[in-house]
Amino acid sequence: MAGLIGKKVGMTSVFGAEGENIPCTVIEAGPCVVTQVKTEERDGYSALQLAFEDKKEKRTPKPLLGHFKKAKTAPKRQIAEFKGFGEEYQLGDTVTVDLFQNDTWLDISGISKGKGFQGVVKRHGFSGVGEQTHGQADQERAPGSVGGSSDPSRVFKGMRMAGRTGGKKVKLINLKVIKIMPEKNLLLVRGSVPGNKGSYLIIEK
Repeated sequence: MAGLIGKKVGMTSVFGAEGENIPCTVIEAGPCVVTQVKTEERDGYSALQLAFEDKKEKRTPKPLLGHFKKAKTAPKRQIAEFKGFGEEYQLGDTVTVDLFQNDTWLDISGISKGKGFQGVVKRHGFSGVGEQTHGQADQERAPGSVGGSSDPSRVFKGMRMAGRTGGKKVKLINLKVIKIMPEKNLLLVRGSVPGNKGSYLIIEK
């Protein structure tokens, strides 16, 4: 689907038409530069490659420098492909937050916050052992049994256990656009989105 690359600015809240307090995420959406136009004839499918946020030349590999030079733009930090652009775009064109409209719905994906190594209560939502009876008094957040002893004499693959949590790609669908501020390239969507402040997001119609 058509979309943009953005950056999470933070969260705030706004008042709706009926006075309700709506939690919102503020996203810097674009402007993105068209760095490649893929066509059915040459590439087998139609898509636009967009790039977002300037980057120092000395930190950019030479092949990418040539790629950006062909599009007549400065080196960029993030690159992503989007299908579904109905309009005709050329190399070097700019796509802004005007692509979206108020009261429409978006799908937003990003890398979730990394939590490090966590136990089963935080990682999987286990309730813990529960009642402190029959001598059980010191393992409220333990996972309990993970497998049989004599049969099957092993722990099955996929068993929910403690481990690294977060830091994975997460996609949220049907987030409502509350407000668009084109003069500042800002987009307000209802609710929260994955990632820390300053993390990059893929925003799709």
